[in-house]
Amino acid sequence: MTKKPIPQKIIPIHPVPVDVAADSVFSLSDESGKIYPRSVGGFFTRLRWVMVWVTQLVFYGIPWLQWNDRQAVLFDLAGSRFYIFGLVLHPQDLIYLAVLLVLAALALFFFTAVAGRLWCGYACPQTVYTEIFLWLERITEGDRLARMRLDAAPWRAEKIIRKSAKQALWIGLGLFTGFTFVGYFTPIHDLVQELLTLSFSPWEWFWVLFYGLATYGNAGYLREQICKQMCPYARIQSALTDMDSMVIAYDSVRGDARGSRARAADPKALGLGDCIDCTLCVQVCPTGIDIRNGLQNECIACAACIDVCDEVMVKMNYPKGLIRYSSGRGIADKLTPRQMVKRGWRPRVWLYGVLFLGVVAIFVGGLSTRKGFAVDIIKDRGTMARELGNGDIENIYRLKVMNTTEHTQTYTASVQGLPGLALVTDPVLRVPATGIGSLTIRLTLPFETAQAYRGKASPIHFRVETRERDKAAVVEEKSTFVIPR
Repeated sequence: MTKKPIPQKIIPIHPVPVDVAADSVFSLSDESGKIYPRSVGGFFTRLRWVMVWVTQLVFYGIPWLQWNDRQAVLFDLAGSRFYIFGLVLHPQDLIYLAVLLVLAALALFFFTAVAGRLWCGYACPQTVYTEIFLWLERITEGDRLARMRLDAAPWRAEKIIRKSAKQALWIGLGLFTGFTFVGYFTPIHDLVQELLTLSFSPWEWFWVLFYGLATYGNAGYLREQICKQMCPYARIQSALTDMDSMVIAYDSVRGDARGSRARAADPKALGLGDCIDCTLCVQVCPTGIDIRNGLQNECIACAACIDVCDEVMVKMNYPKGLIRYSSGRGIADKLTPRQMVKRGWRPRVWLYGVLFLGVVAIFVGGLSTRKGFAVDIIKDRGTMARELGNGDIENIYRLKVMNTTEHTQTYTASVQGLPGLALVTDPVLRVPATGIGSLTIRLTLPFETAQAYRGKASPIHFRVETRERDKAAVVEEKSTFVIPR
């Protein structure tokens, strides 16, 4: 007797159309098409351009500054020395770089918790160079609609001329950026002479072209894709912000329902909010998002949407601030700016702030107490100890002194730790600026004293002294004096 199969329920599966625009953040390419950001004016746009000028004056200008007859900021990889104005660092000083990275991370946490992605909107190199490249594009091809028409037009003389002019400006700026970058590692005045004769070294050619190409590609073509697909900061901002963080927000309570209307029309009579659905906030966005859908990973907090929306509100005789810096709680509970600022100083912000100031204090304290030289004592491993003809015990050491100042220094060595211990060799060592000096030191211990320490390695202290800025600077190093049986 065969059993009848038990009927099973089948759950029907129907294909659902995917909203490409909403899902584009998870795709490997932007399927929504090329973004043509519209130009905009306003307070935040001017502030953003101030930051563009400041950051670029710093980047392009610092290599040309001189300090003590040398380049003020120079990372001399061949000589393993890093000059930062009056500070000279060596590879063993990389701890300061680690502290700077910690400071950068804490500052990022602090400002993100307070006001979202301020770094991305105003100081990130990707944002800054994209703004510059867009400006060059507007000069050669026009604003948004003109660029769209030009791209759609057939290839004729005008299009070729405009496109070629844009590419020439982009390539020139990219190469100049690469040249400046290499100028931080090769003295830029020497680099200019090499440029005039096209005598760059292979590595200099590589980095000028590589950095120039990266600037050209990232700011000219990838643009928003760097922020949307490659930058990890967009992914972690949700862990750093909360309902009390000041972010760019659309006031949906005031703005919805959206709809166009005549300037003289009463929106309340039409059942509409203040948003006239002009989509200008989308057109000016460099990442192509609609801020009215809420805070999104793609938002870089450039505040262009705030500027353009305020312009529309003024034209419509509505109050500004439909899109504004606000907190999620501020929008929901209709808090005043004072109330939002008060709520903004919450425990996580205090924690980030205290940690940041603490690390700053450690960093500044470490630099201020940093000696102008470093000492290393190496015991002669070939002859641990030997007995001289008169019975005295001799140990040999190698003293290495690194002069981290930019002046020739004279160092004097002394030793203490055992009664009667004598330094036989000349204890004076002269080391050139930012150089390393070496001195062989012979120590002897009288026969009578050595009898009490037979078969032991006794601790001793080397003391190396010099004068820095008319003050005595001293470094002490521990070692051992070996007495054979």
